Amino acid sequence: MNQDNDWLGDLQRYPSSRPFFKEQSIWAVWVYRFGRRVDRRRDGLLKRLLTVIYWLLFRVVETALGISIPKSAEIGPGLRIWHFGGIFIHPGAVIGANCTLRQGVTIGNRVEGGPVPVIGDDVELGAYAQVLGGVRLGNGCKIGAMSVVLRDVPDGATAVGVPARIITPDLTV
Repeated sequence: MNQDNDWLGDLQRYPSSRPFFKEQSIWAVWVYRFGRRVDRRRDGLLKRLLTVIYWLLFRVVETALGISIPKSAEIGPGLRIWHFGGIFIHPGAVIGANCTLRQGVTIGNRVEGGPVPVIGDDVELGAYAQVLGGVRLGNGCKIGAMSVVLRDVPDGATAVGVPARIITPDLTV
């Protein structure tokens, strides 16, 4: 298969020395990227075989690590997952480049068949943050730990709480 620039972008955000032995989350990112590469292949026997391999790897990683990143989600290069476990991404989610997820993050819909989030570039999601429904997180957003985002968050904003509200830093200090 051809060079995958998205995968190379992911690798740049992980430690350079033996990331596959030090960062279990990279296994889930690799399986996701593998699935995307398989989908780009021409139809045929090899594609069907690779699809079976993808689904086996997907289920093993999902079960062993608690990270579910379906290949149908659209994720830009540079995905970084810190502290793996309990991460679930809806198959229809769109995530920009250089985003960071921490443990327990959920990106999904609020109701079955409902709209799903669109997340911009350089977004950081804190531990156990939930982003639900047809919301848009702008570029450079930061979502606090344990926040539940149910509304759009503009570029560069920080949102915290349940439900999440946008906070502005105290510039008088």
